[in-house]
Amino acid sequence: MKCLIIDDELIAREILRKLCEGVGKIIVMGAFGDALSAIKYLNQNEVDLLFLDIHMPNFNGFDLIKTLKNPPKIILTTSDPNFALRAFEYDFIIDYLLKPLEASRFEKAVEKAKQVLNSESVGPSTEENLPNLDTDFYINIDRRLIKIDPFSVYLVEAKGDYINIKTEDNNYRVHTTLKKIEEKLPESIFLKIHRSYVINLKKIIDIEDNSVLIKRDVVPISRSKRPELMRRLDLL
Repeated sequence: MKCLIIDDELIAREILRKLCEGVGKIIVMGAFGDALSAIKYLNQNEVDLLFLDIHMPNFNGFDLIKTLKNPPKIILTTSDPNFALRAFEYDFIIDYLLKPLEASRFEKAVEKAKQVLNSESVGPSTEENLPNLDTDFYINIDRRLIKIDPFSVYLVEAKGDYINIKTEDNNYRVHTTLKKIEEKLPESIFLKIHRSYVINLKKIIDIEDNSVLIKRDVVPISRSKRPELMRRLDLL
């Protein structure tokens, strides 16, 4: 797997290079201290993965992303947690690592990138043949990044400009859209059954008429979504 390191701090670039060497099977094709130099390289060369800092002078990480016509997979490396939700807008961003980087967390992100690249290289697969991807994602609550295990989520509810994410242990209120969170949830077990609700099919307790009981929440089923819900339940 060929990668590129883009960070304006020399120490950060060296740390990333060492971490890549420790993981193995990663070839560092170059390390750049500014986005413009990296763009020139990417215009003439292909890589599989970018380790990209967000805060850089003149041209930041998101500016770089906007210039790429066919972006590789990207792992963001930054000391700023405030851009996590914005990162969710891009399907090719694999992970969001906060500095100082931890080796175990770095290795987990790289493994996720490898699995995504491998799944794409073999083309479409049936659900049974898909790799066991790590699908954890992060939400930003009061400038804290909180890791969410999607399999612990049983209900996502839209409330104006916010959504409520209900898990086995906690409830979270996040300023984002239902669509963005829906994209982070495994399609195999989640379904949007109403314009304001996405549910975990595994957590259904009861279905009656046009509503579903999940935990203590009674969730409406829209008429257009009911056939899909019935079909999906037959597959479980």
